[in-house]
Amino acid sequence: MHGVTTATAADYGWIRSSSSPFRYPLEIGYTLTLVRGVSPAELLTLAGAEPRGVCEGLDELIEQHQALLDESDDWDDCVLAGACTVPSEEGDWTLALALGGDLGSPGFMGSLSAGSRAVSHSSNGGKPMDFFHWYENGELRTSFEWPTVRTGSTPDELNAVMREVGLGLTDEDACSVDRKAAVFALTERLTGVRVTEELLMLAEYRAAEVPEEPAEEWEGIIIDITDAHGERTYVHVRRDQL
Repeated sequence: MHGVTTATAADYGWIRSSSSPFRYPLEIGYTLTLVRGVSPAELLTLAGAEPRGVCEGLDELIEQHQALLDESDDWDDCVLAGACTVPSEEGDWTLALALGGDLGSPGFMGSLSAGSRAVSHSSNGGKPMDFFHWYENGELRTSFEWPTVRTGSTPDELNAVMREVGLGLTDEDACSVDRKAAVFALTERLTGVRVTEELLMLAEYRAAEVPEEPAEEWEGIIIDITDAHGERTYVHVRRDQL
């Protein structure tokens, strides 16, 4: 399903404009997820989110998030998700926009994409950490923070498409375009869904508060890196080896 559209970073230049509805998510931190064949209600239930009614458009969703911040003593725990249905030629997709942080864990994304496809990208606000994840049938296929360092079961499968949308795969061309706009375009290439200002502003969102996920006891770390020359390094280090 790669190449369903011809989107490039230039098609998403609007996300940086002074009037862009996406300025608030970029400033506060967000996760945008698209999944095929799963309803908004099912997605939020799978995320363990607590319903908070319906929001008519992004402005109302932002107001709901700001109200949640006012209610809380810890802003880092305040994540509000809005989910809506987006029709496409390939069937209905659900778009979920989480304001203030992550929508869910890797386990959640794996379950969400079972028998289907899920694509997400995120930012933690003012800090320079931005991620992209592509899941297919429960499996993380390609993931990256920087396009030059990719992980997943097929870290190089999207390389041609990444170049087409404007994502540089070497250190020399990694900063040639707006990387966030290019990630939007890459997401469209994988889903066929074009996210527009009008879509975000006019959508009817089913809103829900996303709970903080408790930290899990870790048993080790995995180092999985593919360099610019295609050489892959995979190392599993157990906790007792550190």
